[in-house]
Amino acid sequence: MKCIAIAKKDIIMYYMKGPVVIFGILLPLFLFLAFWIGRDIPENFLMTGLIAMTVFFSSTSVSPVIAPWEGQMRTLERLIACPVSTTTIVFGDVLASLSFGIAISSVPILLCLALGIKIWFLFLIPAIVLSAFCFSCLGLLFSAYPTNLPSTIMMISSMVRFPLIFISGIFIPLEDLPFWGRAISFLSPLTYFTDIVRFSLGLKPFLPIYLDFLILSLFSLIFLGLVIKLQERALLKRL
Repeated sequence: MKCIAIAKKDIIMYYMKGPVVIFGILLPLFLFLAFWIGRDIPENFLMTGLIAMTVFFSSTSVSPVIAPWEGQMRTLERLIACPVSTTTIVFGDVLASLSFGIAISSVPILLCLALGIKIWFLFLIPAIVLSAFCFSCLGLLFSAYPTNLPSTIMMISSMVRFPLIFISGIFIPLEDLPFWGRAISFLSPLTYFTDIVRFSLGLKPFLPIYLDFLILSLFSLIFLGLVIKLQERALLKRL
């Protein structure tokens, strides 16, 4: 219940704002249009990229700056003074970001249905939930740097997020990448989510689906463990 209360607080204070919703939808859409216009590319390949980018950007749009904002507005002291652990705070922030990522992902999914693209929801829905959790933990990792300046955290976040977009098979299929590019792409959790989405939309995946889910789960556990450990140190430094 404490996690849910923290998540509700985050959604009301940070997520239910026009710029945040627009950023979660428009940025992936603009990247999608820049890649699509003037090219003869199959619709299911294009929508794979749009779904992957939407979940990725929406799940990491606000989670990096929640802690800096609260430190800046002096609300962090009140939260820490409550009988909640750092783990509870982290799970509350992750739950809010996870919910936002899942909700925004419905936009490209509805667009797929409108275009008549067949979707295997049996694989897509679990993949969206798992990846939104993974990306939410990744977003909170960015905020582990102990500063109360959201601009600093967003700069760090952008330096990581945008390269991940271009190495994760969204714009260039993994099979078309050189060996060194493929090796780098395997370091990105977005690569495995994109591969599952491709399979869910009727394309041939690069890796076996069970392996994509397994590696994405491992990334989630690693990110979660790092977030809890690092946030325990960073929260007190923000006071």
